Amino acid sequence: MLYAVLCKDKPDHIHIRMETRPRHLAWLDGLNANGTLKIAGPFLDGDDKPCGSMLIIAAGSQAEAEAIAAEDPYGEAGLFEKVEVKPYKWIYNNPED
Repeated sequence: MLYAVLCKDKPDHIHIRMETRPRHLAWLDGLNANGTLKIAGPFLDGDDKPCGSMLIIAAGSQAEAEAIAAEDPYGEAGLFEKVEVKPYKWIYNNPED
């Protein structure tokens, strides 16, 4: 099953994002290598600066998806104001179909 991980950054925490970015990208590389990661990228504000993140991940259950999301170095560094993990059904342009 796929899950969308929707993360909203805390205001004025861009420095945390930039400082933690190498660890975050390494974590994503690991998820990608094992087939867990399907899509990843930042949300942008009106000035084209990152203000959150969206991941689509494969997991066996809601609890497993939440556990994966909790390992994000951005979250561990205190970047996120809010994280939601929701079941997701990829209908259009799914390369696995």
